[in-house]
Amino acid sequence: MENNEDNILVSVVMPCLNEEETLGTCIQKAQDTLEELDIQGEVVVADNGSIDASVAIAERLGARVVHQPLRGYGAAYLAGIAAAKGQYIIMGDSDDTYDFTDLERFITPLRNGYDFVIGNRLKGKILRGAMPFLHRYIGNPVLTGILNLLFRSGISDAHCGMRSFTQEAYQEMELQTTGMEFASEMVINATRADLKIEEIPITYYPREGESKLNSFRDGWRHLRFMLMLSPTFLFLIPGILFFLLGLVGTLALLPGPLQIGNRAYDIHVMVLACLLCLLGYQILLLGLSARTLSVIRGFSKSDPFIQFVYRKFSLEKGLFFGFATFIVGFLVDGWIAYDWIKSGFGALQMLRPALFALLLMVLGTQTVFFAFFLSMLGIPTEKTQSSEDSSSL
Repeated sequence: MENNEDNILVSVVMPCLNEEETLGTCIQKAQDTLEELDIQGEVVVADNGSIDASVAIAERLGARVVHQPLRGYGAAYLAGIAAAKGQYIIMGDSDDTYDFTDLERFITPLRNGYDFVIGNRLKGKILRGAMPFLHRYIGNPVLTGILNLLFRSGISDAHCGMRSFTQEAYQEMELQTTGMEFASEMVINATRADLKIEEIPITYYPREGESKLNSFRDGWRHLRFMLMLSPTFLFLIPGILFFLLGLVGTLALLPGPLQIGNRAYDIHVMVLACLLCLLGYQILLLGLSARTLSVIRGFSKSDPFIQFVYRKFSLEKGLFFGFATFIVGFLVDGWIAYDWIKSGFGALQMLRPALFALLLMVLGTQTVFFAFFLSMLGIPTEKTQSSEDSSSL
């Protein structure tokens, strides 16, 4: 299939690792379909270290082979897409589970202004033996549900491997991951970039040959990646809940035992409440750090919450609040010590105030050091940037 590389409209990119049984079929389907549609196109095979006849088959059929020695689903696609010359890119596995005669439905939405098109197997047709029961009814719906909860993508089958997008959209997605989580990263970044997304039902076929998917390992990689990109759900929300629950419990038990129904809650519960409060505060501070780092490292192009924090926050405010909290706790401890000395160093029966004082001093100390740390991570806002610019004039 001869192409004028300067006029290629569609690049069909297929990752490949020992797919000699099906690769030829996938390439021929894609080439024949492009020819039937009278579309100038190419097939790019991103070989990920095949030791069978896959590369020879691809070259014999006229596909362009790109070699990617770094193993991984995402790594193969990163190399293949980088080499693609088409204005539109269609990606799909080379195990014949996706129908490459169905290219037109992935091209038309792009021509109509969409940036990103993704297949939906769950709303289409899954042939017998194509998807294991656990993947179809548990793994994929659960992971897709979590992705939608964390990132509000609105996609019903976030891990379908047949997709299309424009070159411009691909640049905006700024994909980096090299493993199976590449599929999740693409949906997440497309959503964050506010791309115009279309989801279309497709048919999913049983694969031939050995599957490269490890259900639990790859499922964990998807989940881990999503959580690491969502510090709000991973840190901030649990941290706030733990902190408030612990603080309420501590204050409720500070005056004395608390009777609820037929049960009494005493000092042991107060110890746990203090621990929960400290744990929650630490997680909350980690969440603020994580959201700041996600902006600095470019995972989030903008974060209104962090920008708000930095507009309201200053090192001096943080130090004041931290030292004030510490001093209150220290004064409570001083009062306890004074009362003990006054009683002639007798039995000390002020464990509740001592616990509360300890809580305040630890919270204050954490706040002081976190204020310095957050200042070191500081993200320039328009206000600080403009003042810096004016001071340099």
